[in-house]
Formats: sequence, structure tokens, C-alpha cells
Amino acid sequence: MRLAVVIAAFAASFVFVSGGWAQASCSAERLEMRGDFGSVRFRVVVADTPQERAQGLMHVPEMPRMSGMLFVYERPQAVSFWMENTLIPLDMIFADETGVVRRIHENAIPLDRTPIPGGEGIQYVLEINGGMAALLGLGVGDEMRHPAIAQNLAAWPCAAE
Repeated sequence: MRLAVVIAAFAASFVFVSGGWAQASCSAERLEMRGDFGSVRFRVVVADTPQERAQGLMHVPEMPRMSGMLFVYERPQAVSFWMENTLIPLDMIFADETGVVRRIHENAIPLDRTPIPGGEGIQYVLEINGGMAALLGLGVGDEMRHPAIAQNLAAWPCAAE
């Protein structure tokens, strides 16, 4: 059932690249990023419970192009991922409590059990299709915007309606 929900959520993915979203409102289904490359939106499923984070994208056979999964932790911490039972290559974007990207791991190998450390002080991890971070020009220092990021700490807070 969870797999069907994840795939259905990804089916409605979209992208918009521009520099002019400063006043856009946030949505739980959308994560925005900005940096030297401009801005981009990803359609996301949020994993914010231990069970959802443990499941992640395991057994998902494909993911639409501008989609992903946002892992949300209760507090900044050292995190590490692996690709056991994950069938597609992924880029992992690790961000701190303000939503600022601190590390990007590109093209994690499907079904590999090698730990992929995100570093210390990580509270958010965005998983997207492998190769997408390089294609879009995402990098360390870019900023994420999503309602799960504490707005009083966010480097790029959600706009008020």
C-alpha cells in the first residue's frame, strides 16, 4: 500500500525554474530550492516518522523526473543512508536546520549497503533521481524552502499569505 501511495504522489510531479518566486507560498507536497543556478521545485513525499524514514524509497521501481522524498528529522544530527532494497540511483541532498545544503552525494548505487554519511548537524535530506543535482547545478550553500523547515530558523522562509 505504501508503495502505491508513493508512486501515486510522484505521478503529479512538476518543475518550474525561474528567479521570480520570492512570494510563493509553501506546500507540503512541494520543496523549492534556490541558489546560483536559479530556482527549482520538486514534488515531494515527506518522510517524518521513524517508520517512513526507514522505508524511504525502497522497492520503488521508478520516480518521475522532478520528484523526490524529503526526510525530516526532529533535530539536527549525524545521519547516514544506504541503498539496500532501493532500485533506482539517487542523489542525496543533506541540509541543516535552516534548510541550507551542507553536502550532496550524487548517484548512490542501487541495492548497495555501503553507508552514505551526510555529516553532523543534518535535519533534512532530499532524495531525487540520480544525476539530477548535477544537471540542475545544485550545490553546497543552496537553500531549501518547505513548511517542514522551522520557519523561525529557515534561511528561506515560506512567504506569508
